[in-house]
Amino acid sequence: MTCVGIDVAKDHLDLAIRFDSDKKRTRRFDNNSDGIDQLEEQLTQVEPERIVLEATGGYERPVSAALAAAGLPVAVVNPRQTRDFARATGRLAKTDEIDACVLALFAERIKPEVRPAPSADQEVFSALVARRRQLQKMKTAEENRLGTAPSEAVRSDIEEHLAFLEERLEETERQIEEAVENSPLWRQEEELLCSIPGVAEATAHVLMAELPELGEANRQEIAKLAGVAPLNRDSGKHRGERSTWGGRASVRKALYMAALSATQYNRKIREFYDRLVDRGKAKKTALVACMRKLLVIMNTMMKNGTHWNPEYQASSA
Repeated sequence: MTCVGIDVAKDHLDLAIRFDSDKKRTRRFDNNSDGIDQLEEQLTQVEPERIVLEATGGYERPVSAALAAAGLPVAVVNPRQTRDFARATGRLAKTDEIDACVLALFAERIKPEVRPAPSADQEVFSALVARRRQLQKMKTAEENRLGTAPSEAVRSDIEEHLAFLEERLEETERQIEEAVENSPLWRQEEELLCSIPGVAEATAHVLMAELPELGEANRQEIAKLAGVAPLNRDSGKHRGERSTWGGRASVRKALYMAALSATQYNRKIREFYDRLVDRGKAKKTALVACMRKLLVIMNTMMKNGTHWNPEYQASSA
């Protein structure tokens, strides 16, 4: 079994290859188109079982996309997982080469799941949705500053910036809507998701962009990916409270807003929420349960290509 780890930096890529004999080979490539082509050529000759990279804020995307397009098995993992793995195996020193070797060992021992690389259109759509979120955050920050502006000059500058952000936000919204309109698949997904009372287009777009596994994974897997699966905290005779954590933060926030709306406007979700509260569940706990129920319903609808049906969905969730 041959496993590969690639430590990604802005300017270079550190490669580590582990062979069956426990031998290692390391090499550094430039993180540009020529370096990625050389890396791809070498790995195609090696034919690894699994290639692991960390998510590094976007620097990993060109290389992971190129390797996946070449038919190589690529897994992009959470850096927290690999850091915990390194500490657990006693590898406390840190250099780019050591990190690459740790990733190769992680690939061999943990065997993270290899998922298909997103298409170019999916990458663009995800970037647009992320950009909308960034613009909304900047707009909120400027609106907060406007209320405490110490002078008219500062107030005027903030108002001018707010007008610019509003313009860019409208343009980004237009590009998102245009991307959905030009894709029959995305139009169908948006229509299915928005047929659920309480789910708006903004929520649907976040799920379409940042949870592409929706409709492909089972109910347990999709809940873990979104960070709404209750996790055990038991040890010996102690039975701790189940709690949810991890997952994709942007997806979890979108589900929270959808669940909040659904408890007001979706009869089935409201009844479910009220039953939990009547049984003594904390309101926050009941709301998280509604988030998970909504997600499972969405997953079933996307898998079957069916619109919202409260009677059917209530039993399948």
